[in-house]
Amino acid sequence: MSEERPTSDAAGEDAAARRDAADEARTAEQARESDRARATDADAWATACEEDLNAEKARRRAQYGPPPGSAAEELRKLVDTVADKLSGLQSPLLGAVAGGAAQQMVNQVVRQAKAAVEPVIERNPDVFDHLAAAGGELLAAYRSAVEAQERRWTNRDTGHQGGRDQGDDPGPGERIDLD
Repeated sequence: MSEERPTSDAAGEDAAARRDAADEARTAEQARESDRARATDADAWATACEEDLNAEKARRRAQYGPPPGSAAEELRKLVDTVADKLSGLQSPLLGAVAGGAAQQMVNQVVRQAKAAVEPVIERNPDVFDHLAAAGGELLAAYRSAVEAQERRWTNRDTGHQGGRDQGDDPGPGERIDLD
């Protein structure tokens, strides 16, 4: 039985190849574990951030109350509140006889107003958010204009205050025509 035995070089190459394959397998396994560790670290970071955010939201809700809803939700609340107040309003001026009829008329007007407003809110909730943002921008522009005018008034007046205490000189003032 003649068995061919590999030469010592072939055996050495096979052993080296097996070692290289084992090293590559270990390296690949270490890389996978490293990736899992990084993924776990990233998940841990995301989890910690989410927990911190939820804790901050809970703290703010406890301190300031629930956050306001969208502009459409706030308008709906306003309409409901006004409707409730008007419906509960008793008119002592009309007397007991006319009071019932007036109350029914007020209730009917309130129902009609709610029926008109509700579909608009349902169809266009984003419009109210845009209107609220536009109102905020208008308020900021108005505030800026008023502050600029106040600055001009105060700068003009401070230059003339020194001469007012000197006596009869009326100083440079504006003449106002009252006629």
